[in-house]
Amino acid sequence: MSRLKLTFACALYDRLQPIYTGEVKPDGIDLNFIAIDEPRPIFDRMSGGQEFDVAEYSSSEFVQRFANKQCPFVAIPVFPSRAFRHGFIAVHRKAGIAKPKDLEGKRIGVPLYTMTAAIFIRGLLQHEYGVDLSKVHWVQGAMNTPNAHGSPTVLPLLRPVSIEDNRSNKSMSDLIEERFVDATLGTSLPKAIRTNPDIQRLFPDYVDLEKEYYRRTRIYPIMHLIAIRRDVYEKHPFVATSLYDAFCKAKKIALDHMYNLRALRYMTPWLMRDIDEIYEVFDGDPWPYGVEPNRPTLEALVTYLADQALIAKPVPVDDLFVPTYG
Repeated sequence: MSRLKLTFACALYDRLQPIYTGEVKPDGIDLNFIAIDEPRPIFDRMSGGQEFDVAEYSSSEFVQRFANKQCPFVAIPVFPSRAFRHGFIAVHRKAGIAKPKDLEGKRIGVPLYTMTAAIFIRGLLQHEYGVDLSKVHWVQGAMNTPNAHGSPTVLPLLRPVSIEDNRSNKSMSDLIEERFVDATLGTSLPKAIRTNPDIQRLFPDYVDLEKEYYRRTRIYPIMHLIAIRRDVYEKHPFVATSLYDAFCKAKKIALDHMYNLRALRYMTPWLMRDIDEIYEVFDGDPWPYGVEPNRPTLEALVTYLADQALIAKPVPVDDLFVPTYG
């Protein structure tokens, strides 16, 4: 029997590499893995033209489209990208921002207001630190280049938010140095943080804060999930389970490779210490797939999306994913 040919666009993460090399093959699928390092073009090409059969996709964009019944995709609970975000808030030292509440009344730069990282950071600021987000003015533009952040096809917000686009032909890093914005947040830091002592993290002790936050809330922010074109899934529903199983096998191989300390696989000098920490905090699996181990994170995401005017109300997280049968 011939195998179903599907295209798959994703960054070449360690947890996906065994699929890229062919070490792991999804049952019944001939998967053409198209490695694209920057996620934004993948999202834009999926949202704008459904260019791939399967792709890494923004978790917030998927939930927003799902909740608004404008989603040509289905999803499986595989999360190729996730990141704690306490360390991704930069402030200008002279802007009078000593604590999160001081962000109220300020101008904050963000690559894209609707990006998942920004949603999780705003949710953190609101729910953990009591920041009134309605008192913030947002300036939207790329962090370290003088242009927009990709070419997104985004749904409209459900209520007005104070946002302007950066049209200065300067990067957000330039704008925080010039105090046109007082702070930035998103998926990256302004490059000026390495050269300008006035640009600092809001939370210098971000690692300790993130570990405490995770232990208390069980929230480990999920940036991306795996989306499948709805027409492909409806014609070939087996692909959901086949892909889910393959992604789980690939992740296990990547973990086994990382845990092999005889010769360090990554340029991380203290990898042994980091692995000890993974066992201490995550019981050995820092990257779980499936709904149940990620329920607190997914429920936080849908709450934040409702808070921030992207969806009308939270949706049940179990409804977001099609069934996979192990």
